[in-house]
Amino acid sequence: MCGENLIFATAMTRKTLLALQLLLAPFACICAQSTKFAYLSDTHISHGSHSVQDLRLCIEDINSLDSLDFVIVGGDITDFGSDEQIFLAKSMLDSLKYKYWVVAGNHDAKWSESGCNTFRNAFGYEHFEFEHGGWRFLGCNSGPDMRMAPALLPRESMDWLDSLEPDKKSIFINHYPQDSSVLNYFDVTRALKKAGVQLEIGGHWHQNRSMDFDGIPAVLGRSSMSDRRRNAGYNIFTLGPSHVSIRERSISPNGKAEETPWYDSGLMPVADTVNYDAAGISSSYPWLRYDVNERWPEVKELWKFTDDGNIAGGFARAGRKAWYATSSGKLRCIRLSDGKILWSKSFPGKIFSTPAVCGKYLVLGCTDGGIYAVDSRSGRPLWSVMAGKSVLGSPVIFDGKVFIGASDGTFRALNLENGAEVWRFDGVEGFVECRAFVDAGQVVFGAWDGRLYCLDTGSGRLLWTWNSPKQSRMYSPAATWPVKAAGRIFIAVPDRKVYALDAYSGKELFRVDGGRESIGLSSDGSTVLVKTMFNTSYAFRADVAAPSGQELPQDALLWKTANGTHYEISPSPVVEADGTVIVPTDKGNLFALSLEDGRPLWCHKMSLATVNPVEVWRQGGYDLILASAMDGTVTMLKVPVQTKAR
Repeated sequence: MCGENLIFATAMTRKTLLALQLLLAPFACICAQSTKFAYLSDTHISHGSHSVQDLRLCIEDINSLDSLDFVIVGGDITDFGSDEQIFLAKSMLDSLKYKYWVVAGNHDAKWSESGCNTFRNAFGYEHFEFEHGGWRFLGCNSGPDMRMAPALLPRESMDWLDSLEPDKKSIFINHYPQDSSVLNYFDVTRALKKAGVQLEIGGHWHQNRSMDFDGIPAVLGRSSMSDRRRNAGYNIFTLGPSHVSIRERSISPNGKAEETPWYDSGLMPVADTVNYDAAGISSSYPWLRYDVNERWPEVKELWKFTDDGNIAGGFARAGRKAWYATSSGKLRCIRLSDGKILWSKSFPGKIFSTPAVCGKYLVLGCTDGGIYAVDSRSGRPLWSVMAGKSVLGSPVIFDGKVFIGASDGTFRALNLENGAEVWRFDGVEGFVECRAFVDAGQVVFGAWDGRLYCLDTGSGRLLWTWNSPKQSRMYSPAATWPVKAAGRIFIAVPDRKVYALDAYSGKELFRVDGGRESIGLSSDGSTVLVKTMFNTSYAFRADVAAPSGQELPQDALLWKTANGTHYEISPSPVVEADGTVIVPTDKGNLFALSLEDGRPLWCHKMSLATVNPVEVWRQGGYDLILASAMDGTVTMLKVPVQTKAR
């Protein structure tokens, strides 16, 4: 009897074990296929900053763990995008014992002295794709590249996303949250759903946050930096076949670590159920749509096309032709009558420079360090000069010379005919990205070192410098194109003020509240035109009497008007022709105001992205506006002069 009981008990044990194995099989599968990785973001590395020690603590802690598969770094690895900071960040990340992948953030791209080349050269890529544990991991840079603007995934990144194998279980990493923070967010989201993305991972906000981007679950990770409320830290992701959990790991100054779980969710395929309008814009798009153009049907697009590369500069224009360059390194010549591309020439680096033309000479700067002159009729090379670093500045041609700044601490004057150096000023302490003001007496330009420089046009001798009142380099007068009138230099600075300086001494005469980096001058030189960050444009006389205090009184303004731009950070200059003021925006809109009183005349949406510096002129009773946008849109508008506000 005992033997029978033993046989029965053994059989029951086997059945129980089998049932238990079947019950635990899914969990065993999860354990077998789980992926565990560390996620660092917003390290903001800068020499002398506590961010360096904070990242070092995080790296030491990651290296103490034995259970990770890899590390992902989610952008803003540097504070200012300089070569020095990128190489420091890379040297620190290279001390990780795990393989790591990294994407660039806006701080790495906007203030990049190399024109976004150093990040690619240091890490070897601008997007990545790899597989682990049954998941495909995708990552790419976010932009904006060099121009102050909302994020915009570059065309190269969009082409890459569109080329991916579809419906493959994926995780997407990008620095920005993929909401309206990114100008083409709905195009990105649509491409991600097609690719099979089930989770998005970002940063930018410096805090742990769970979100949803048109149906795709998303998480934003904290900054690695410590502050008054928290220690340095990062996140650890545990990823199964259909599940993700996240723990924040906080590192005290003595290296002690504490973990706090904060996210736990299932993952599944996401269908695209978003409603799109006729222009392909999603229902969640919060700004002006293309139907705004129906309000002013007399504003005609004579022609329009989309380049295959992003565009981050303005035009050179002469006669019946115009020239522009793309950030992918192409220089184009177009015919103004129909937009036809007459010729195209490739360069060995990205181009963010606005070209300049004089006769047969067409000049521009390139991020390979070259200053190039080509024949404006054919693109045939004429001469080149190599700077020590990238050339992001836009050239000015004046009196047979080319005036241009670069990232190597040098501003140059070159002979237009052969590129021979006329003079050089080697005392620039930051990189130059603007177009200088040049006349017979002075050359004025800003750099990303907080300074505005004034040089003698004939000799390059330093006449004066002006320092931004705020010490951070991010408040430099570097993106603004200075203007001069009434013996004064006017600049708009990111501290949200316009400054009037005595042109001959650099002495600050007064400030005007409101502005950022977009400023312009009426064609007769009498009126300063300004676009602010918050839905406003204003104008004042260039020769207005300087106040006894620093601030120009509001009653000294000629007009101040709501311009319809809402939150607005594009640095593109305001321009005026024959009484019409054109205000470019960072969301693809052009607003027209009356020079006389600032009243709105019309609005036209040409794109979804930041509008670059435009060309405006009057011809036969029409205003003609030649415009491009960062997403590659190029168009010519024709507007009857008699267009009125409504």
